Amino acid sequence: MARPRVEVIRLRELVRLHRSGASAREVVRMLRMGPNTERAYRGLLATAGLLSGEVGNLPALNEIATAVRTAMPVATPQPSPVDPWRPRIEELMDKGLSARATFDRIRVEPDPKLGVFGGSYSAVKRARLRTKRERGVCEEVVVVPVPTSPGLEAQVDFGYAGRFYDPATGVMRRAWIFVFLLCHSRLQFVKLVFDQRVETWLSLHEQAFRAIGGVPAVVLPDNTRRAVLRAAFGISGPTELERSYRELAQRWGFMVDPAPPGDPRKRGKVEASVKYALASGVKGREGSPIDQADAALQVWNREVANKRVHGSTGLRPIDVFEAEERAALRPLPATPIEVAIWKRARVHPDCHVTSRGRLFSVPWQLVHDTVWVRVCGSSVEVFHCDRRVAVHEDRGLRCTTLEEHLPEDRRELRHRGQVFWEARAARIGAESFALVRELFARDPVLSQLRQAQAVVRLLDRHPPERAEAACRLARRRGDCSYQAVKQVLAAALDVGRSADGGPPPNRTHLEACA
Repeated sequence: MARPRVEVIRLRELVRLHRSGASAREVVRMLRMGPNTERAYRGLLATAGLLSGEVGNLPALNEIATAVRTAMPVATPQPSPVDPWRPRIEELMDKGLSARATFDRIRVEPDPKLGVFGGSYSAVKRARLRTKRERGVCEEVVVVPVPTSPGLEAQVDFGYAGRFYDPATGVMRRAWIFVFLLCHSRLQFVKLVFDQRVETWLSLHEQAFRAIGGVPAVVLPDNTRRAVLRAAFGISGPTELERSYRELAQRWGFMVDPAPPGDPRKRGKVEASVKYALASGVKGREGSPIDQADAALQVWNREVANKRVHGSTGLRPIDVFEAEERAALRPLPATPIEVAIWKRARVHPDCHVTSRGRLFSVPWQLVHDTVWVRVCGSSVEVFHCDRRVAVHEDRGLRCTTLEEHLPEDRRELRHRGQVFWEARAARIGAESFALVRELFARDPVLSQLRQAQAVVRLLDRHPPERAEAACRLARRRGDCSYQAVKQVLAAALDVGRSADGGPPPNRTHLEACA
């Protein structure tokens, strides 16, 4: 026998029975022990002198254990063919690879010295277990219970709830359960949702605060890759969720303490609550309309989850909450709070950014740059390098544009109507207005909008006297095109022309204007 298989406490019972005069058969029956096993242990205990004596003076447990170890020493393990691969197995184990992944890795990647691995998957598992036993328990695996004061901390997390019917779209969709847990009383708020967007995340917090009637001092969110905070609080700079969540915390008066990534023990209370809610409150409701499932979940949470005797506290969460935690929570804000959503956006070549599926203009100098868009109610603000560069009021329009955000010499080009450009020409003079009107009427099929835009912009760059004279001359020649007006101005043919086509009454004035 390589190792004792019988507990020492049962061996002391064997000694007591034999000292009481029980037969070997009776000992086997009462201890549910095999005859050969009883015979072997009876012999080594008799050899050690422990089998005889008074019933009221039984040997200590350590005496029996010493006698067993002396008579049955632990055999030295035989060398295993996997032993040369132990360093490689331990290296992969330290990198976080599972037993199966370790076996697959060493099987398909031959070692330069050892060649191809010929062991089995079971041998790799045994080698890993031996390594863990030899290393012993490390401090990192020890779970330290952390008592929480009333109103101090809440933990939040998402859990995949299955597929539910969406009445709005008429299709089955994936859904998640949101759990907000007060750590002291274990009172929880739950909700079924179809997405984990920033807007949903912030709205669920508000619903939880209003449901419990207060705000905890600290909220501990999940920060794993699979959950809503998978991109928040990273090392690559501020994220959309971090900015939005930070502002929510400032407005509601709580601190954010994100859990370390990949360490669910740091938020073990809510992890257990998510599993409990999924197993008891959600299971069996998959496939039903989400509004009906959520209504049933709220009843379960109110009548079952918050009124059960909690396994850790031994008390009902609702009783602890009412007696100790409700008064310790921070009061809700006196005035309604509008949620602010931050989004990172890239400025389009048309000087606009997209938010809420609509377009809002920003200064044209920021084209192709990245900006932050803050949406709060009907207010849309755009920030660049933490400086506010645009403010809009969201009126539900597809596109909201401020003229000053477009290049000064090109902003008028966004107007595509004939009336606008005729009005622009009328501000220059009667001749300019007449030329632009004749230009629009020149071809009933082919649009002359671009020609009219070019002519008006050209005339705007010259004094009104020259512009009017050039238009008058172009009309007399019967050519109202952009090229004709441009040639007149470039060659200064308009200089020296009066209203009737003759010499001007004051040539010096026209030359000065030219």
